Amino acid sequence: MIDCVGDGPMESTSTDDCKESQDIASTHRDADVVAPRVSLITPIFNEQESIARLVLALREVMDGLALPYEVIAIDDGSEDDSLSSLLAAASEWPELRVVEFRRNYGQTAAMMAGIDEARGEVIVAIDADLQNDPSDIPRLLTLIDEGFDVVSGWRKRRQDESSRMFVSRMANRIISRVSGVTLHDFGCTLKAYRRSVLDGMRLYGEMHRFVPIYASWEGAKVTELEVLHHPRTAGQSKYGMGRILKVLLDLMVVLFFSRYLTKPIYVFGGFGLLAMMLSGLGFVAMLALRIFGGVSFIETPLPLMTSMMLLVGILCILMGLLAEITVRTYFESQGRTAYRINAIHRGEMGND
Repeated sequence: MIDCVGDGPMESTSTDDCKESQDIASTHRDADVVAPRVSLITPIFNEQESIARLVLALREVMDGLALPYEVIAIDDGSEDDSLSSLLAAASEWPELRVVEFRRNYGQTAAMMAGIDEARGEVIVAIDADLQNDPSDIPRLLTLIDEGFDVVSGWRKRRQDESSRMFVSRMANRIISRVSGVTLHDFGCTLKAYRRSVLDGMRLYGEMHRFVPIYASWEGAKVTELEVLHHPRTAGQSKYGMGRILKVLLDLMVVLFFSRYLTKPIYVFGGFGLLAMMLSGLGFVAMLALRIFGGVSFIETPLPLMTSMMLLVGILCILMGLLAEITVRTYFESQGRTAYRINAIHRGEMGND
């Protein structure tokens, strides 16, 4: 190790030389570090009883891949001893890194943190409760090597309560129908992604399960692979029935951003014009009843409905115009475009 601290005043003149030598040594050390080919991320919340077995299973599978890899465990504000168990495992497993949250932010935030920290060309996500089987990871990577950009796990023989499985099947059908991306199991965490698919993608709410939809809309090749699923043997499930409603609301947000992010006036303006048309019909009906039926304006709710619909229509159109200004500011301030180029192909020009 280079020591740049001198014992006398004459040695202070070599500070720059020492600093340059340190920079060179640091560069050589960085060059010796092999960039991981695979980054495995696993969000963890109160899974103390599963961590030891999880680490053992993941290490066995990942070491058997014969590829440089890293494992990123995100402690999502666990209230038990999960963090202590992870830190103990990291002290004996150099490939394991632990990201500690200040509090519980949810699975999507944990997934996003793992993606941000990942350095691998391929990112694999897996749950920490051992219901997903780590032995399926090589099969996911095989499909990535065959040219797919996203490989989504399908828990065909799912080991959960019947009521939860029924609701999940219904939600998957709705999501497939609305999004146009047909998958049997959007909720399975076990997935593999090419890093290029996730670049620039930000996830909020419960949107981690919609990554295959985002990727497909961007032109990525998405496939599905049947994976193993085991009954939970330790801890408690963190998923409640109320999450289904959140997922459906998030789906509406995903659809809006996919189809109308660059043209929000179509949504707000469309509602505005519809409201104004209803206002016009109400006004015509109000006049017809007054002229031909002798019905006073105050005897029907039509005047109130007409004025309300007119006001709603005007407000919706104004909101659409404000949204258009916001969208343009968003894209232009960040230098972003409303499109993505996959490749530019140039023909060979002949020499004269």
